[in-house]
This record gives sequence, structure tokens and C-alpha cells, in this order.
Amino acid sequence: MRNIRLTIEYDGSRYQGWCRLGKEESNNTVSNKIIEVLRKMTGEYIIELNCGCRTEVGVHAYAQVANFKTDSDMDILEIKHYLNRYLPMDIAITNVEDVPDRFHAQLNATSKTYVYRMTIDDVPSVFDRKYTYHCFKIPDKKLMQQASLLFIGKHDFKNFSTVKKNKTTVKEIFEIEVYGDTEEMQILIHADDFLHNMARLVVGTLLEIGFGTRKKEDIEEIFAGTKTPSSPCDAKGLYLQEVSY
Repeated sequence: MRNIRLTIEYDGSRYQGWCRLGKEESNNTVSNKIIEVLRKMTGEYIIELNCGCRTEVGVHAYAQVANFKTDSDMDILEIKHYLNRYLPMDIAITNVEDVPDRFHAQLNATSKTYVYRMTIDDVPSVFDRKYTYHCFKIPDKKLMQQASLLFIGKHDFKNFSTVKKNKTTVKEIFEIEVYGDTEEMQILIHADDFLHNMARLVVGTLLEIGFGTRKKEDIEEIFAGTKTPSSPCDAKGLYLQEVSY
């Protein structure tokens, strides 16, 4: 049996995330669309598709990683062309490769990187509106950079997530970069892992600090549970940029 690794790019606008589990299980997910085509391609009904990072509702991906096992003897290029022919146009397979049997997209991942895109103008672009968050005023970049340092390192991110059940809520953020100009700014977050909605809540808090509606000292109080976090940022501006192994 072969183990196939996929690199996937997708527009998450119309999907219920990478997958939906439990009572909220839905067929309208990125993973389900791919599995449907894999079943047709291989003739195998039971397909287990493991992903590097479960993106949430409305979140996009530049380079999601997934793997599945199959008895199919199709070559790599045939698999790539077949998937891109039958998948919806908002999901693309950018790379396909055979990998060792022990490779697991989720369990072998060592870190994940998200980037958040924000446009700035007095008139929102009609073309960027689905893929960026629009700011009508310029956030204080220096203040956001200073505040981001409070997230660096290992912390219990329970209060910066909507997680309900998890073995541990302690995660490590290796790096946060806030960069850009007066037309577009971006926030990059590189961490060992992310809890449910963690990236969106961190970005949402940094944005409120940048707009002056809360202080950077609030971050430590949110960690301590004495203050509530900001609302999650709009998912349409969030992209999974990389999964590292």
C-alpha cells in the first residue's frame, strides 16, 4: 500500500472548514470534497485523509498538507491531474508525492504558520473583499509589534481559544511578525500548534490594541482569566501559509 502526500491550496469561503466533527458534521468541507474525488479515482470507499492543520470555517490555505493510503498504481502526475480535473475550482492540488509509510500529516507536523491579511483605505476594494479584512483607519503597527511580544513563548492559550475538549491547552508561539504599509498590513504567527480559533483570537486582540480600543497589558490579564479576549478576527483574511515537518 502506498502513502501519498498532497499539498493543497484552497479558498475556504464557501466551506465549513477542513472538516466538521460530531453533531455539526457536514459534507460541505474541504476534506470531504477531496475524499469524494479520491474514492472515484481509486475505487476505494474507505479513504482516511489526514491533514497537517484543521482550518476553520471560512479560512483559506496556501499550502495545506494531507496524506492518504491507497493500493492504486496511478503515477504521481496522473493523480495530480485527475484530482485537479474533478475537484471544484476553489481547491487545487499543487504537489503530489510518494512518502514513507510512517509519514502522517498531522502527527509528524512540527509547526504551523498562519498569515492574516488586512487592507487599509477609506473605500474597500470590491475585488479584495472576500479575501482580506478591511481597515478604515491605519492600526498602530509599532504598538501591535510591542504587544505581540507578550504572546511569544509557551503559554496556556485556553482563554485565547474556543476549545471545549483538549488534552493540553499549552502551546508555544515561536514568532509573530506585524508588517506592511499604509495600504496593506499582515500578521504572521508561527507556532508549534494552534487551538480552535486561537489564531483568530490572537489577531483580533492585536487589532483592537492597534486601533486603541484596548491596552497591550490586557494580554497578560486574558491569560490569567481576569479579562475576556477580543472577538475573533474575520476568518476571510486568515490563511494557513505553511505546515513544517
